[in-house]
Formats: sequence, structure tokens, C-alpha cells
Amino acid sequence: MYEILYSPPVPEPESPRPDVVEPGSAPAAPQTAAPQTAAPGTAAPRTAVADVDATLKDDSVRELAAQFEDEKPGRRLTGAVDTGVTVAAAASAVLVLWQVFRPLAQGGQYYLAIFLACVLPLVFVVYPSGVRLRRTPAADPGRGPTPGDWILAAVALAACAYPLLPFASGGYDAFLNRQGQLDPLDVAMGTALLLLVLEACRRTTGWVLPVVCGVFLAYDYYGGYLPQTWSLAHLGLDFDQIVDALYNSQSGFYGTPLDVAASYIVLFTIYGAVLDASGAGAFFVELSVAAFRRSRSAAGRTAVASGFLLGTVSGSGAATTVSIGAVTWPILRRAGYPADRAGGMLAAAGVGAILSPPTLGAAAFIIAEYLDVSYLSVLGWATVPTLLYYLGILLAVEIDARRFGARPVALRVRSPWTLLGRFGYHFASLLVIIVLLALEQPATRAVIYATLLAALLSFLDRRHRLTPRRLVASLAAGIRGVLPVVAVCVAAGIITASTTKTGLGPQLSGLMVDWAQSLASGHTAVIALTAVFAAVALTLLGLAVPVTASFIIGWVIIGQALLELGVDRPATAMFIFYFAVLSEATPPTALASVAAAAVTGGKVFPTMWQTLRYALPAYLVPIAFVVTPAGRGLLGFGGWDDVGFAFAASAAGVLALSVAAGGWLIGAGPAGPAARVLAGLAALALLWLSLWTVLTGVALLLAAAVLVLVRASRSTPSLEEEPA
Repeated sequence: MYEILYSPPVPEPESPRPDVVEPGSAPAAPQTAAPQTAAPGTAAPRTAVADVDATLKDDSVRELAAQFEDEKPGRRLTGAVDTGVTVAAAASAVLVLWQVFRPLAQGGQYYLAIFLACVLPLVFVVYPSGVRLRRTPAADPGRGPTPGDWILAAVALAACAYPLLPFASGGYDAFLNRQGQLDPLDVAMGTALLLLVLEACRRTTGWVLPVVCGVFLAYDYYGGYLPQTWSLAHLGLDFDQIVDALYNSQSGFYGTPLDVAASYIVLFTIYGAVLDASGAGAFFVELSVAAFRRSRSAAGRTAVASGFLLGTVSGSGAATTVSIGAVTWPILRRAGYPADRAGGMLAAAGVGAILSPPTLGAAAFIIAEYLDVSYLSVLGWATVPTLLYYLGILLAVEIDARRFGARPVALRVRSPWTLLGRFGYHFASLLVIIVLLALEQPATRAVIYATLLAALLSFLDRRHRLTPRRLVASLAAGIRGVLPVVAVCVAAGIITASTTKTGLGPQLSGLMVDWAQSLASGHTAVIALTAVFAAVALTLLGLAVPVTASFIIGWVIIGQALLELGVDRPATAMFIFYFAVLSEATPPTALASVAAAAVTGGKVFPTMWQTLRYALPAYLVPIAFVVTPAGRGLLGFGGWDDVGFAFAASAAGVLALSVAAGGWLIGAGPAGPAARVLAGLAALALLWLSLWTVLTGVALLLAAAVLVLVRASRSTPSLEEEPA
């Protein structure tokens, strides 16, 4: 049984507030009193907290994760409706698996039409229609679907299946032959599907993305009325042409975004659901606790490691934040971390789940499709930036442990070696994915084999055996998990079709480049300024729309500006990917931070700013591999010397950034204002990645270290740093 024990809480007041999530309750706000300490010469008493596996599977934790995720919380279905949805979702999963090994002879678009017909109706059954004005569900999630929901589901099924039915459209081939000359019934069905896609997107992600799609549709229709001397003017599209581009082409509803969701993302969500059902999530958290149980910064290290490992199961920033927070926040609180600082750490660790190989986020699969490269290549590009991201978080953890005098927390937990010996098989399926990708197996087959292995290995633990009933439930959970992604991807197809038909992407990117050229001279300066403009635009875009949609919009519009300036496609794609992901850590929305504040009871905006401080290296490193040629080494391009130089210089830059942001130099002591300014300048110079700027950055960092040492030598002994 996964059970963690730790030093007891202080005596509770008359109205006690639990330290951890108990079944049926939400994570509690923090206690403000100081933790109880043992008498000198006696061992610290210990007491049990909630079982890790039970905590992660508790309904309150799962609901909190959904409440603060990009996706709106779905219904808690019961009875015949729940059974029907489970059967339909599991059947859809079987279709997806079948398509990998026995592709339909009619082609990929035919499969996408069937896939959308299977999953889009489920959105209206699973997700309520109520408008969510606050970050709580507007409708009771326990209520079942309304008659209106069933009608929308039926219309969605009819509109998606219409092109495939011989008695309705004349058959799929006849429907394709009418491209550019749709019948009135074709237009009616396409219009119905358009409205249903926007409604599905609204139900799963909110109003912003449907409104953005509406703006693009309005531009398609009214752009022809703009003065033709304007750069954004086009010839205009009538309504039938818009519907034709969306419903009967490969750049609309059935474009690359849906193709990636139906061919790759859904397989990884199924894999994550099976891996979670096998007990891997609880094992990863307990292993993280066991690995760092002795040092005073162990609590922070545990949260960071848990986020990295849980990312292989969830791949979702806010959901991972809630999961690790429910287990590790009591330990962080006992160690002495303030609620805002702990919340920032948890949120940064949760966001790291989307950046971490081998799963990454959904947008990573779209990168592979857009650039026509293997998924393994994308994993390779993400490796060094991920290491730098976690280096920055760990340095911030160590600094905060010293600044706030964090204390070791007495834990009684099995040794990491015992855990690895008993449950280490959970890593086997992850290794299978990496090995098969290295052997040039398709990513789709690699993840299916890994899913099969995870299901078989579940029988090594009788509590998590995937019996036929639990296997069907896991397959259904995988499909339910991809429903919001499908809605976003189909809606993103509206935007890509619009930019393709009107040429809007090149026009906007040209305006961005012209603006940068008017403000700077020199090719490098123009690239740097364009990168800053792009970073700001992507950050603002990410505040409004989910990560996947943010990447797609950024690629078709903003990314073209960087490509026009000669930045290569991998660097451009990864630049857009990172800033799309970082929207979860960026105020004023920062959903991962909001989720962390809900767990710790801290204030929302201070938690957001602490998250920003922890994740700060992730904002600068992407600019580094776009601006200078040496930055390509951060993506693994060039020889070992190029990669080594880029990594070493960037690691030193992250260290300097931690001193500037955290006000502490590990091993020396607190940094004063002058030392922090020098460290900040050193970080910028080091991350420029040219030889002379790196040497300058090293000199500035050494100067900052000297100032810290001088300050420490003049300080009282009470300010001197204790060993970690």
C-alpha cells in the first residue's frame, strides 16, 4: 500500500482544517502556525497522511484539476447514460487502434470523418451547456444530459456522417467530386457542423476560441469589402465557398490539426489512462518523496520530481499541479514554505509536465506533422531546453529552502530502491516508446505496444489489475480525455482554412517584419526584435486560448515572420511551442497557478508571480535558440562541441538568472541589489550564446559572486548559510 508518513501537525484549533485531501473533500488551505518540533534528543513523532493512490484518485482532486484546467469540467454520468458513453467511447478507441494496423481503404479523410462522427456527439453528452462565468461549473455536474443535449448529439452525428452515406450525399466519392460546387443540402450540413463545432469548443474551453474563429470567418466574408490597396484586403469569399473550404477540403474540419488528434494524441491519452489505471501515478509520486526524504530542500525537490514523472501520465499543466499539490503541499508546509512560494513551485512543476519528454504536450505531435519529421526528432529538440527548465526550478527550490529556512520533514517511507525493485516496472512502457522510436518504428505503433505492455504489467499488482471491465473503462477514459482536444483541433481547422484561402498569414507576418525593420537595423537586431514581438504576441494569445490552438494560430501567422527572416523551421516551431505552453504560467490567467493557489490556500496573484519567477528561464531560452546561430545547439543541432557549448553557457545563464530573481547565491549567501543587477546582466549575456558575450557574462557572474562573498564575510554568523 502506498502510504507516506510525516511529522505531525500542530494541535488543531476548535475548527480543524485537514492537512491533506481526504475522500470527499477538496484540498485544504494552509495552516499558519509553526510546525511542532520534537524535544531535544528525541525523535520527531510521525503520523500518517492519506494514501497516495487514494488521494490521486479522489473525486475532489480530479474535479479540482478539471475546474482549473483549460478544459471545462464534464458531467459525472451515472446509470445507463454512463454505461452507454463508456461503450461508445471504448468502441471509438478500438476504431483508433484498428486504424493503425488496418487503415481504411478509402483514405485518411474518410477515417477522420468517422472519428469525428464518433467523438463529437460525446462532447454534448459529457459536457454541460451552462456558461461558466467563474472558475466553477455553472451547472450541477451531477445532472445528466438534457433533451437539447441529445438533439445536438444526434445532429452532430448526422452532419459528420452525411458525406459517408450513399442515400444522403450519394456516397463519399460523389461528395468529394462536388468540391467547389456544393449542393444546398451539403451547405446546410456543413453549416450545421460549423455551428456544432463552435458550440463544442465553447462547452469544453469557453467563449474565447469560438469568438476568435468567428473573427476569422467574418474576415473571410467581409475581407473583400476592404480597400484593395490595404495589405489585409482579399477578393472575398461567399458563404458557400467558406463552407466548402471547411467541409469538403483537407484544410478545414478535416485538416492537419484533427488528423494529429485522431492519429497521435488520442493514442497517447489512451496510453496515459491505462498507465494511470495501472498505479503508475501513485508510484511516481511516492518514488519522488522517497528519493529526497533526508535534506531540508527535499520537499521542494519532491514536488519538482513528481511533476516531471506525472507528466508522463497526464501531460496537462493544471491537472498535474493539483495532483502533486494534493500529496506534497502538506510536506512543503511542514518544511516551512509559505503558501504563495509553494504554490508557485507546484505550478511551475506542473507546467513542466507539458514540456517534458517522452510525452510532451499535444502541440508536439502537430510540430512533427507540420515539419514532416519523426516524433523522436521533436523529443530530441526538447531535451536540452527541458533540462535547463528543470535546472532553473531546482535552483529556485534550493534558494528558497535557504531564504526561508526550510526544515527537513520527518518521513517514514520505503526506500527508493525498495520501491524501484517492487514497482519499477512502471518505467518499462516509457522505455519501450523511446526504444521503438529509436528503431524508427512509427510513433503510433510504439505507443500502442507501450499501452499493451502497461496493461499486462498491471497484473503484477493485484490492486491495479486491468480486468476486462477496468480495461474498457481505461479505453473510454482515454477517449473522454481527448474530447476537448478534438474540439480545439477542429476549431483550429477553421483558422488554418481561413489563412490558407485568404493569404492572411503571410500578410500579418510581413507586417511584423516591416515593423521590426523600421525600429532596428542589422539582421540580428531585426531577428531579436521580431522574436520579442512574437513572444509577446504568443503570450497574449496563450492567455485567451488553449495551448494547442495557441500553437496552431502562432504557427500559421506569427511563425511565418521568423521563417521569412531565415530562422529554420525546427527553431521556429519549438519557439512557438514553448511560448504557447508558458501561457499556463503567465499572469493574469496562469491556470496552473490558480490551481496551485486553490490547493495551498495562497493568494492567486502572488502565486502567479512566484510561478513566473520559477519558470523564468523558459521565457529566455527559446529566444536564445532563435536569435543566434549558436542557439541551434540547444536543439541538438551541430556537433557535440556545439551542443556542449550551448548547454554549458545556457546553464550558467540560468544560474545567473536564479541569483538575480532569487536574491541568493547557493554556497555563498544572500545577494544584494548590486549583485542581483550584475547577475541579471550576466544571464542576458550568457544566453546570447556568442563567444564574446559568454565571456562577458562569466566575468559579470564572477563579479556578482565576489560581491555576495564580501557581503557574507561582513554579515553576522546568523546570516551564514547552513549546509543543505
